[in-house]
Amino acid sequence: MESMLNKFKSTVTKVTADVTSAVMGNPVTREFEVGCHIASGGPMLSWKIFNGIKKSTKQEVAVFVFDKKMIEKYQKFDKDQIIDSLKRGVQQLTRLRHPRLLTVQHPLEESRDCLAFCTEPVFASLSNVLGQWDNLPSPVPTNIKEYKLYDVETKYGLLQISEGLSFLHNGVKMVHGNLTPENIILNKSGVWKVMGFDFSISSSNPSEQEPKYSCKEWDPNLPSLCLPNPEYLAPEYILSVSCDTASDMYSLGVVVYAVFNEGKPIFDVNKHGIFKSFSKQLDQLSRLSQNILQKIPEEVREHVKLLLNVTSTVRPDADQMTKIPFFDDVGAMTLQYFDSLFQRDNLQKSQFYKGLPKVLPKLPKRVVVHRILPALTSEFVNPDMVPFVLPNVLLIAEECTKQEYVKLILPDLSPVFKQQEPIQASNMILLIFLQKMDLLLTKTPPEDIKNSVLPMVYRALEAPSIQIQELCLNIIPTFANLIDYPSMKNSLIPRIKHACLQTSSLAVRVNSLVCLGKILEYLDKWFVIDELLPFLQEIPSREPAVLMGVLGIYKCTFAHKKLGITKEQLAGKVLPHLIPLSIDNNLNLNQFNSFMAVIKDMLSRVETEHKTKLEQLHIMQEQHRGMAISSSVNKTEAPQSNPVNQIDNIFGSNSVSGGSERKENGSTAVAPQPSRVSLTLEEKQRLAKQQEQTLKLRNQKPLAPANVTTAASIKPMKDLTSTLLDSMSSMGTLSLSTTKPGPSTGFSTMSSMGTMCATGNMSNGFNSSMVFQPSAMNMGMCTPNPSMYGGMATTTSTPSFNSMGGLSQPGTVGVLQQNKPANMVALDSLFVPQKHKVSLNQMALKPAQTAAAPSPWLNQFGQPQGPQTMNMPMAPVQPGVTGQTGFGIQANPFFNPQNFSQPGMPNNTMKTSTSVNNDLKDLFG
Repeated sequence: MESMLNKFKSTVTKVTADVTSAVMGNPVTREFEVGCHIASGGPMLSWKIFNGIKKSTKQEVAVFVFDKKMIEKYQKFDKDQIIDSLKRGVQQLTRLRHPRLLTVQHPLEESRDCLAFCTEPVFASLSNVLGQWDNLPSPVPTNIKEYKLYDVETKYGLLQISEGLSFLHNGVKMVHGNLTPENIILNKSGVWKVMGFDFSISSSNPSEQEPKYSCKEWDPNLPSLCLPNPEYLAPEYILSVSCDTASDMYSLGVVVYAVFNEGKPIFDVNKHGIFKSFSKQLDQLSRLSQNILQKIPEEVREHVKLLLNVTSTVRPDADQMTKIPFFDDVGAMTLQYFDSLFQRDNLQKSQFYKGLPKVLPKLPKRVVVHRILPALTSEFVNPDMVPFVLPNVLLIAEECTKQEYVKLILPDLSPVFKQQEPIQASNMILLIFLQKMDLLLTKTPPEDIKNSVLPMVYRALEAPSIQIQELCLNIIPTFANLIDYPSMKNSLIPRIKHACLQTSSLAVRVNSLVCLGKILEYLDKWFVIDELLPFLQEIPSREPAVLMGVLGIYKCTFAHKKLGITKEQLAGKVLPHLIPLSIDNNLNLNQFNSFMAVIKDMLSRVETEHKTKLEQLHIMQEQHRGMAISSSVNKTEAPQSNPVNQIDNIFGSNSVSGGSERKENGSTAVAPQPSRVSLTLEEKQRLAKQQEQTLKLRNQKPLAPANVTTAASIKPMKDLTSTLLDSMSSMGTLSLSTTKPGPSTGFSTMSSMGTMCATGNMSNGFNSSMVFQPSAMNMGMCTPNPSMYGGMATTTSTPSFNSMGGLSQPGTVGVLQQNKPANMVALDSLFVPQKHKVSLNQMALKPAQTAAAPSPWLNQFGQPQGPQTMNMPMAPVQPGVTGQTGFGIQANPFFNPQNFSQPGMPNNTMKTSTSVNNDLKDLFG
């Protein structure tokens, strides 16, 4: 490795030293930066060719340098002759301007060490390409060493040289005099150009007359650089010291032969015995056989034989050579047409560009990239031609590597991406780019995609042309995987949604939905749920195609493994939207079936997931409850009752929201076992909150009831059932009568009321069930009194009072207590404390108050009635009926305490049995 680095370092140092020494002090270096040594050319390959850059414009150039060290071996006279010959050739080239001649960009400059001038960028000389590597850097550049000429390059190159000679012979009236492969230069685009006018001969006659050329006699004593290459000279130049334009045609014939013969000319000439060699060569040319020309293509073989003819008048001239069938090749004609484009109008250009895609695949890539592509991109300055040129440029881009595309094509495409005028051309450009969008996104760097390509796509979505919108929507899914996610989320999707909602074209709306459905896989779940699914509900159209597009997006999202729709979204938004759409009158049977199939799948998913969730929660509740019970059993102290557990015992295990369980006395929670089916994020958050609440309740101190201490010892609990039964057996029938007869406010006559009977069990004066049987039933169980005011519910533990406030007739048990109001404190606890409590003792009227003012409560039930007595058991009154005599809540003594004190009694006292009072005390404390 170290040896390789040292070798590379030495090579670079040597090249740098060569460059520095070659151009040191030359004025050309003031304006141009000289780069690497790339090739050689000119007479005997004496000119070294360097690449260079013009400092002011950064324009690429080629710098030709002749190092005077090459001629140090010559005498001063010979040196001067060589320098003069080289100068004459460059100066003549500088004066001539033609597409087939090498273009000089900076004239010859001389310094003490070298001669230098600048030309258009150059690849190499034809001699280098054919294998002559003299005066080249070491090692030989790979691009030259491996360079092979294609047939189309050879044909068109020879055609270009013929055109260059035609210009010299007919336009300038000049004979080149030294047409050799060394003096044919291939520029960077591969165009063959002529240089080396060191030995050119101009006509001595005025331009109007027949040109006449005079040449110098061959002087073998002159340095080789002061003489033309004899291997390419016509015989008459040496033997008869004469020349004309036909002499250049002979040289062209030898060049053609050398091109097809690996750079070797037809004859080898001994420069020391040149006259003898040419005499021998003359005899061979007179008997030129087909075997000698075997390597030359057959279609041009005869023309080469004519060019090599001894008689100069037989040789074809330059114009005739440009028209031979050999050059009627499609590729050669295409390249020739490109060279003459500046002479064509837009109509001719457009016709040519339309047919070019059929020719490009037949041409070598090197020819297309370096010859055709620059000509095409130069047409981008003409907006009207861009729609015709662009397809060809993109076709070439497909064959280029990414590096070639970025370097050669993209810089010229960037302005075209933004072109919007004229409108018709702009629309065509959009269509062309959209059709090749995969190519652009594949080879264009990400930064250029963001700045140039995607804005063009957005412009296409907003274009007024429906055709462009449709094409754009159809093509977007094909390259969606190449678009970065932020651009798709923030720029592309909103424009597709806008196009769907705002367009009046059904095709655009349907294609928008189809496009969204195809690119769903490149979106994330929450973006689809939050942005796309709500958008579907905003679509105003109800055409079947639109409805099926909406269904398709729902179905794709629902069935996609990466996306999916949560059961909350399905139940709350998706199904309420889909179900009304499914019964739209525009749908046919198959479309309706498609809707129903998707709806059924969604309902099934909702059912399955929610059922699984509830089963999970139930299992967790059971596990918590079991652990809580086992923990409470193991407690040494008696635990306080947990209100939450009591609620669960009364109403079931599901009474506590969320299924959270609490343990007594702050015991630690038992972690639930893993779920069989994973919970959603919302469910996990809710369970976490419930666990926090459970922990807070467990950390609270247990509630203990306050101990109530009484002076007297608490009596033991009594069996109320036995007491009530005993009391009922000892009590007789109680009757209730009023002192003042009057009409009843409830019913007109009690005789039509039928029979009132108490049915069912009674407890504490309240009836569990009451039955009212009308007289039409003719049951005959009870005979009601028509003057009856109302009834009190009969209890087994309390005495029955008549209408005058006294006890019933003989048959009752106990001793009556007169002139003493009844103690009804025990009844206070039966009333719900919703308002300010008033004790029953306070409700009882004193004797003086009763005699002076009759109780206003009686007016609620009707007018007082005369003293009548019912020696019959009172039927219990049905609660809930108010404002009627004998019925309603007012008839119940526990809701109307004043029924205990009726006006009309002389003393207005209640007589109470001693045993009954004892039972009341036992019952109410």
